[in-house]
Amino acid sequence: MGMNDRGESLSPAGALPLLILRVLQSESLHGYAIAQRIHLLSREVLAVEEGLLYPTLQKMLRKGWVEAEWGISETNRKVRFYRLTRPGRAHLDQELASYGRITKAIQEVLRTA
Repeated sequence: MGMNDRGESLSPAGALPLLILRVLQSESLHGYAIAQRIHLLSREVLAVEEGLLYPTLQKMLRKGWVEAEWGISETNRKVRFYRLTRPGRAHLDQELASYGRITKAIQEVLRTA
């Protein structure tokens, strides 16, 4: 069962890498577990489709923000576990600061327009 039938798809550009980095900040996870965690932490509002998740993880691997190693999932399947790297932590910090500024600016426009 795909997650896209349980919530809204993730749309703002750049939001998915930010959410993945944040979720991986606390522990290594495999792809499906990343999608589940985002879905649950968003109170089941956000859904991460596999067709978007795995290409995003590949881009993040190429940029050095995450590393991956093969392991066995809780359902006894061979999966790749992703973990945040030092450059990934630095990028997450930058993105969180930027997100805070943008969100504050948007809220100000909505409040005063």
